[in-house]
Amino acid sequence: MGSVDSDTRIDLYRMMVLIRSFEEAIRAEYHADKKPAWDIGAGLIPGEMHLSAGQEPVAAGLMAHLRPDDAVTATHRPHHLAIAHGVDLGAMTAEIFGRETGLGKGRGGHMHLFDPATHFSCSGIIAEGYPAALGQAFAFRSRGSDAIAVAVAGEGAANAGAFHEALNLGALWQLPVVFVVEDNDWGISVPRGASTSVASNADRGAAHGMPSVRVEGNDVEAVYRAAGEAVQRARSGGGPSLIEIHTLRLWGHFEGDAQGYRPDLDEVDDHDPIPAYEATLRADGVLDEEGIGKIRTQAADRVEQAIQFAKSSPTPDPGEAHRYVFAGAS
Repeated sequence: MGSVDSDTRIDLYRMMVLIRSFEEAIRAEYHADKKPAWDIGAGLIPGEMHLSAGQEPVAAGLMAHLRPDDAVTATHRPHHLAIAHGVDLGAMTAEIFGRETGLGKGRGGHMHLFDPATHFSCSGIIAEGYPAALGQAFAFRSRGSDAIAVAVAGEGAANAGAFHEALNLGALWQLPVVFVVEDNDWGISVPRGASTSVASNADRGAAHGMPSVRVEGNDVEAVYRAAGEAVQRARSGGGPSLIEIHTLRLWGHFEGDAQGYRPDLDEVDDHDPIPAYEATLRADGVLDEEGIGKIRTQAADRVEQAIQFAKSSPTPDPGEAHRYVFAGAS
């Protein structure tokens, strides 16, 4: 793919800003009632929280090519991908808050977002989405549909057996699937170089006989171009591809992570992809300060509406704790 047109560039920026606005708002709500002593089980959003600030270029550039009938399987850090794939913001927020109006009626929480309307799912199990995406891709082809599946995992998951098994079977059966690796340099607190024997997981894709590329620079337009080729290949019957995207985790692995293991903390904000893309769009005359301000305001309004919807929604009835739970035969 060649240059990216101005309207698409604005759409990519708009999506990145919406994602960041959402993550900042969820972060504020998550931390609001866990002080002065940190209590991960306290507050309106109890439990772990994995946020995707810094990884917006992956979601915006990749999902721009997908349709609602395409399937996406994501990781335990899923919000950016869900938002960019069109998952309802209010229902997703309500699920994060554990409310009845949530995607899973408040039973799943932020690591278990399932939306049949957009074929979106995620899981806290490492590399779990890769085999599931194969099944979806197989089903699409069997039905004669040109829909595709996209499986996203972190670079740490590329060392899991399910990753290699999925690549092998996807290539063997030439399934309409795009495998994506988000390389944010850290598998929780383990640096990539201490866990992975190859410099690029794109080498692993090539070893399984599929076109593979590594995208450097956390560049949303580079992601957009690489994803466009891979999606078109899958949709036209050309089989699977692998894209590894070198991205950035701005915040901790989870909220409350002090990140004492991380030597780059003093520099990480300097690599924030959103201010960098803003500067590019301003320099190219695509957006001015008024346009940027309008996009930011619209994003903040959408997020605030979703937050208020979630907060005003009812919590599940404790008497229905066993509802929707599959029990074995007695």
